[in-house]
Amino acid sequence: MSEGKKITVEQVGSAIGRRAEQRQTLIGLGLNRIGRRATVVDTPAVRGMIAKVAHLVRVVE
Repeated sequence: MSEGKKITVEQVGSAIGRRAEQRQTLIGLGLNRIGRRATVVDTPAVRGMIAKVAHLVRVVE
């Protein structure tokens, strides 16, 4: 399995008080606290996860 382009996401908002679906999406991205960064493979599925919690994360260049 070849690894494609990678992107880094950083959590900038708290998961406290958010729906369980959004908390689980953050965990799926490898994030669990503000300021934490995770590098993930840039796939349509990951882009969809980022879109679901766009108000809580930012893509780092």
